[in-house]
Amino acid sequence: MPTILGANSVSGNYEISNSARFSGSREMTYTPGQDGTKTTFTISCWVKKSENNAERQVIFGAQGGSDYLRFTDDESINWHIADASASRSYNSVAKFRDLSAWYHIVAIWNTTHGTNANRMQLYVNGNLITPDTQPTISQNAVSTHMNDSSQVHHIAGEVNPANDFHFQGYISEFHFLDGLAYDPTYFGETDDNGVWIPKQYGGAHGDNGFFLEFQQTGTDADASGIGADTSGEGNHFAVADLTARDVVTDTPTNNFATLNPLAGNSQLQTAGYFFGNTRVSSNVSGVGNSNYLMSISTIGVTSGKWYAEFKVTGNLYSSGTDSTSLIGVGSGIYEAGDGNHNTAIGGFTHWWLDHDDDRVIVDGDVGNTGLASVSQNDIIGVYLNCDTTMPTVTFHLNGSAVSGATNSPYNVRRTGSYSLGDNNPIFFMPVVRYGDSSNNGQFECNFGNPPNLPSSGNTDANGYGNFEYSATLGGVNYFALCTKNLAEYG
Repeated sequence: MPTILGANSVSGNYEISNSARFSGSREMTYTPGQDGTKTTFTISCWVKKSENNAERQVIFGAQGGSDYLRFTDDESINWHIADASASRSYNSVAKFRDLSAWYHIVAIWNTTHGTNANRMQLYVNGNLITPDTQPTISQNAVSTHMNDSSQVHHIAGEVNPANDFHFQGYISEFHFLDGLAYDPTYFGETDDNGVWIPKQYGGAHGDNGFFLEFQQTGTDADASGIGADTSGEGNHFAVADLTARDVVTDTPTNNFATLNPLAGNSQLQTAGYFFGNTRVSSNVSGVGNSNYLMSISTIGVTSGKWYAEFKVTGNLYSSGTDSTSLIGVGSGIYEAGDGNHNTAIGGFTHWWLDHDDDRVIVDGDVGNTGLASVSQNDIIGVYLNCDTTMPTVTFHLNGSAVSGATNSPYNVRRTGSYSLGDNNPIFFMPVVRYGDSSNNGQFECNFGNPPNLPSSGNTDANGYGNFEYSATLGGVNYFALCTKNLAEYG
């Protein structure tokens, strides 16, 4: 018998250690060994988007093409199930555009319920979401494709093989309950600050149910794989293109900074960001020759000491005094828009890579010249200290102090001609330059959640992050830019 909606009694502090990062065509698949309860099931998962304006970002669905949970291109959520009579669509009125936030989504199909409005429901962060039109569903109607043994079930993949639409972002704590209709209180709760947070689920999953924690890094569809089912039901997922680097510690209980397409140069938004917004490339359509394209971290700070790494994976295209890339920090949120923004960063302190004299610019003025040259695949460490009267920044190259950096650490100006105010948060800001079809700036940006696994595996002093080089500078601890550290130092 299906279990009807009710409150879960399991509560307490709960930490989620891992999530899976989906980009490009990465996805996971599973085919049930038998038909499940097609009148009753529940999906619960946490997601962090990395792209907007994308058609059909499927979070979970069955390959027949008409049973799915997805984001649409207008940033609403579409919970869609076909039964024998018609397709039932629950479209959220609310839009979900924040690319820095984790959302908890619970989708319920329970046609055994005596009330039509309770037969198909959608919750986000514990709140019942208003549909544009409440679907009318016959009592005891059965799903056509979902929970069906003849259908491949996809996580983050397009359920219509003729298309190629995939979810872009992070997924954590994925439950599927076969034969159970449970509301969000089974999976989350409101903390003392009024924030919806995860809690440990203490119930069953049913024969076709599963629980994906993304604790493993293997690529086989078994208990050692990324898609390992830890519910005890053994419904393991196969993975396509995912590897160990896609198992990350950016989770609903410790949210890491990424680059923010909503605040950066708008020409980057559709094609310039990869790997959950941890890589940026200037090789995008519609960009003019020699344009500089700015990106901004999702988290800005006003206190504390912070460390990030930027790996040069593009070409350092040089022509006279032009350069491909700039790395730095600055206060305020600068209007990026379209086009060239090499001058719009005058209020930042940044290292102008591959300039003819390899210079650091402080508040629009030259702060240092003749620094060590940077090559492709070099890693630039950036140490931001906001605990001094005037915040400062120190640049390292491949783990060592930069040769020729006589004025380091450099002030981070907050009162210059480009400043928006002295007390604005300070952000990490890479800038990539478009050279031509074969010479483009590109950075892998690691705020503790790297796009590729570092060989060294250094953490900060709190055990957070994964860096190539040490987050300690001169015996002083700097920290990964994540919410756990922000709560202590930010």
